Amino acid sequence: MADQAPEAPALGSVRTAERPVAGQDSGATPARQAPASAVPDRATLRLALVVGGLVLAVLLGFGLGRINGGGGPTAAGGTDSALADHPHAPGAGAHSHDADQDAAAEAGGLAVSRDGYTLAPLTAEFTVGQAGELRFQIRDGQRRPVTRFAVVHDKPMHVIVVRRDLSGYQHLHPTMAVDGTWSVPLTLPSPGVWRAYADFTAVADDGRQTATTLGVDLAAPGSYTPRDLPTPATTARVDDFTVTYQGVPQPGLTVPVDFRITGADGAGPTLERYLGAYGHLVALREGDLGYLHVHPEAELVDGAIRFWLTTPGTGRYRLYLDFATGGEVRTAEFTVSVP
Repeated sequence: MADQAPEAPALGSVRTAERPVAGQDSGATPARQAPASAVPDRATLRLALVVGGLVLAVLLGFGLGRINGGGGPTAAGGTDSALADHPHAPGAGAHSHDADQDAAAEAGGLAVSRDGYTLAPLTAEFTVGQAGELRFQIRDGQRRPVTRFAVVHDKPMHVIVVRRDLSGYQHLHPTMAVDGTWSVPLTLPSPGVWRAYADFTAVADDGRQTATTLGVDLAAPGSYTPRDLPTPATTARVDDFTVTYQGVPQPGLTVPVDFRITGADGAGPTLERYLGAYGHLVALREGDLGYLHVHPEAELVDGAIRFWLTTPGTGRYRLYLDFATGGEVRTAEFTVSVP
């Protein structure tokens, strides 16, 4: 029968050992030996105290960790994201994907009031083909004109104007008077109902910043025939340039979308920074004209302009890519279907 393994000591206990009698062969069976003292020697006692202290420290650390950490990790919720493997640290400039990402998952520009601010147009009707001026104010909850705005993408205010069939896109940058009235020249080239978006970050009296997008309709009276949205395609022509994009937008998922530009000779032109980056992207949803906030990379990625796009739901979207080369800003347009 095999020898039975010695019983393991209990946590914190001290096991005594038999010591051979002086002068006796350690392999021989002692004829007569007094039992060893039950009092441990100093070395054994010191080891036991050290082990016990370590165990107590581990248990205390685990308990404090659960208190401070809220009981350990919880299941992730909210919008799924392809950014889990993204190498950039959260909060790095325009590439932040924490709170900004949640905001990006919602379509903006659907209301004239949001986040405590209201877009108050001072002009809302235009004569087709004639130069006019778009004038408006941003007002706070007390209906006071807001006069403090943060500069984002090189400008304190971005205005996007497009007809409700998603044609006639314009990207404008108004100027503000001391009373908080914004104004910018605007010509509506065709009749119909147009949508104007004010994309801004307001600064409250206490310094708190609120980024939001408000929308309002503009009228250009006349006979109006809506234009059908162009068929989805990954390639667009702008003057002598061909623009292609690569990426598969999916509902609720933040994905990279790369735009590559080539000239008539097939070579890539020298891209210039526009609004602080190599490109600016606006996405509008067909139907309700929901406005999507899209984040660009600060640098080109293998020669392409990369954006991080979050589409909040299925449907068709129109993408407008502004890029600059040779001192001129051009816009490439794409229709994207998100199943």
